[in-house]
Amino acid sequence: MHEDIDVTNNGMKPIKFQLEIAIRSDFADVFEVKSNRIVRRGRITTEWSQTRQRLRTTYRNGDFVRAVAISTAQSSSTAAYANGRLSFEIELEPGARWHACLLYALEDGAARLSPPHDCVEDCERSPHAEALAEWLQRVVKIRTSNEEFYRLFRRALEDMAALRLPIKSTDRQAFMPAAGLPWFVAPFGRDSLIVSLQNILIYPHFARGALDFLGSLQAKEDDAYRDAEPGKIFHELRRGELAHFKLVPHTPYYGTADATPLYLITLHATWRATGDKALLERHLDVVEGCLSWIDNFGDRDGDGFQEYQTRSPVGYENMSWKDSGDSIVYPDGSLVKGPKALCELQGYVYDAWIRIAEVFDVLGKRTRARKLRAKAAALFEHFNASFWDDELGFYALALDGEKRKVLTVASNAGHCLWSGIVPPERAKKVMERLMAPDMWTGWGIRTLSATHPAFNPYNYQTGSVWPHDNAIIAVGFKRYGFGAEAAQIAHDISKAASYFQMNQLPELYTAFRRDETTFPVQYIGANVPQAWAAGSAFMLTQAMLGFSPDAARNKLYVDPMLPEWLPDLTIQDLRVGRHKLTIRFWRQRGKTHFQVTDGDARAVERRKWKIEALATAATPLRIGPS
Repeated sequence: MHEDIDVTNNGMKPIKFQLEIAIRSDFADVFEVKSNRIVRRGRITTEWSQTRQRLRTTYRNGDFVRAVAISTAQSSSTAAYANGRLSFEIELEPGARWHACLLYALEDGAARLSPPHDCVEDCERSPHAEALAEWLQRVVKIRTSNEEFYRLFRRALEDMAALRLPIKSTDRQAFMPAAGLPWFVAPFGRDSLIVSLQNILIYPHFARGALDFLGSLQAKEDDAYRDAEPGKIFHELRRGELAHFKLVPHTPYYGTADATPLYLITLHATWRATGDKALLERHLDVVEGCLSWIDNFGDRDGDGFQEYQTRSPVGYENMSWKDSGDSIVYPDGSLVKGPKALCELQGYVYDAWIRIAEVFDVLGKRTRARKLRAKAAALFEHFNASFWDDELGFYALALDGEKRKVLTVASNAGHCLWSGIVPPERAKKVMERLMAPDMWTGWGIRTLSATHPAFNPYNYQTGSVWPHDNAIIAVGFKRYGFGAEAAQIAHDISKAASYFQMNQLPELYTAFRRDETTFPVQYIGANVPQAWAAGSAFMLTQAMLGFSPDAARNKLYVDPMLPEWLPDLTIQDLRVGRHKLTIRFWRQRGKTHFQVTDGDARAVERRKWKIEALATAATPLRIGPS
């Protein structure tokens, strides 16, 4: 970190004073900071070098060593250190300015992370600025007359750049997305995969780092403490003190039920966008491991559904994206405990099997492909027989440990539209239920119905609005032909972003029914920036334009439907396989037209999404370009 300190004398007389800066480091583990229960296990020592103008504070607990070295630079005053404070003697004539830099070098054992040396006024020459400029040059850009949506999209590009974690021994374009600041600057399985899917439109190679890194740490052994089983993709990796001494299971922790099918979905989507068959071949062993885990561990009781339940004494009660302990509730508001089969998990596995069947076709494994399609068809029938409730007119949130339907209305069923496990005749009911007043706020769809006893718009996942949740639902709407509703969700999120500083979407927010008196409020403790909140801007764009890449055939299928509030949208530097395209979309007389203004126009084709009938057990329902 580089900190600039400037003091200007705007008075008419000379001034002389002492500037003191109090500095303290506790080296607390992030888990302790978040829980507000900090325990110091090691020893902290401080060294001041007057000649080097450097304050070095070291934390040591056995073989775990961290340090921060703070140096002064570019100052006309020499610093002194005493009683935990750096002090500077400052004398300023009228109109004069005093400047100093504080350079923070962070040390992790033998590794030292040096601070940037450029001051803020010269930051455009810094390596960070160069990396940001390179990122913005590579990714998709947009032009539109809607300034609000443009600002949301542009801010999202910069947030995504800020959250990239470089991967050692790779080029600078290979990275893992950190989940968010300040709490989740770490690799996350589910988050990284969803963010990769969101970025397929923006930069199709985005997912390579996540696929490589997550695949390299795929579980090989059974470890109850870490909720690990062979073939499972991890949830969260930490390298702090608690993880170092195995006081938390995040080394990594595998407590997620959805990262494994999401890995398969992301691999297929990346291949569709890049046409890189070698990518599939390189990850084939990981694919086989994921498929094996889904069959042998994801389905805990052999009933054909995916269930989760922690085995760790410090594990997570809930292992879906709604992973807070109070997120899965019965209609009376009581918590669902023990094994749970959530509706969206079945959709993810269905989608993964359909996609990997296509991968097996490409790799010449026709028999494997047929078997996966047959399994997907069986799951489709089994899911719709077991989760749908005629009286509710909606899908159950989950089946509990006794296979009873949890008939709670929540946003989870919208993910089932995204995955394609909903038959066409039920899709409209699901859409209308999600857009009913108790779910739809005008600022987005809530996580839980406002009529539910556990509803709390200020709580983490029982009534708040999550941008990424809405983006996934919007794509689901689009895939079933509800383009107007998908565009409505995009408008909701775009309008909400305008109430936050720099149009920067937080992880989640509180929202009451939109009218002239209400506005969204950031959840206390939300991550900002947060990767899948930023990525929702890209996914919403994809929903409105109906993008479906097929790089292996050198095609990009589009089904655009621009709403009145977004009458024009130009997508620049869009990559599909070997093609780089700029496409202009505009609305005229209620219809959306497009023109390829740069690149091969033959690569872009308009195709409507449609739902194909489920004919036989070997021919499952598919959602895609007709």
